[in-house]
Formats: sequence, C-alpha cells, structure tokens
Amino acid sequence: MTDLEFDLLDELYFVQHYDYLKDTLGWEDAQLVETLASLCQKGFIKCLFGPDDEVFRPIDFPSEGHTLYYLATKKGLMEHNAI
Repeated sequence: MTDLEFDLLDELYFVQHYDYLKDTLGWEDAQLVETLASLCQKGFIKCLFGPDDEVFRPIDFPSEGHTLYYLATKKGLMEHNAI
C-alpha cells in the first residue's frame, strides 16, 4: 500500500463523497482519481452512487469518479490497520 492509498483510506472509515475527499486531502483530481481507482482494483474500497446505493459494475474513474461516494471495505480496513 502506498502512502497516498493509506492517507485516502484514513478518510474512508465512513461513506464520503468525492468532493469531501478532494477538499480534505487537497489533492489534484488526477491524483485522487488514480488513487481511488487503485484502491478499488485492490478491493480496498467500494464505490456508491449514494450513501446506501453500491455500484456493482466497473467504474470509469476519469469520467464518473467525481460523482461517487466511497467507503473502505473490510479488506481495506484490515490492510490499513496492519501497517
């Protein structure tokens, strides 16, 4: 897990919208989208259309990542806490 992935997972113990993550972390869009995509690919986060509406299809992060909510998965939390 990279330092960026670790820092992003710190913010995903609860459901958070992309805008919250961008404001809180102060990252550029490209960096945030890339890190979200990496965490999703590893199964460390799940993507949601809304707070209770999980996405069950592949996400095109560059075009729609900024509209979604995110939450760490159990696997992601265990990996985050193991470091």
